[in-house]
Amino acid sequence: MQEKGTEQPFSGKYWNSHEKGMYKCASCGAELFSADTKFDSNTGWPSFTEPANLENIELKEDLSAGMQRTEVRCKQCGSHLGHVFDDGPPEKGGKRYCINSACLTLEKKDASS
Repeated sequence: MQEKGTEQPFSGKYWNSHEKGMYKCASCGAELFSADTKFDSNTGWPSFTEPANLENIELKEDLSAGMQRTEVRCKQCGSHLGHVFDDGPPEKGGKRYCINSACLTLEKKDASS
């Protein structure tokens, strides 16, 4: 998370998870993404249409690896989370927050809630 690494696609704990709850920063516990905004992007990484709380997300230009991208960081601790792209579901705003599973912990929501 501090070295801005990317896990291999289809290898992380949450890429195919359909459980309800809140995804939090694995480093500091800040609330990042609601499972309600998670969608199957067929990329092999957990993908979300929007952050749960914009106050906990920081976007930075990323020109590494010969590409122009937008990095997503935890605003609370500065950890690299992934990248945001403009190829998400159009009906949900068109964003795809592509986040590494290793950067997340899921606080599961009770099914009766």
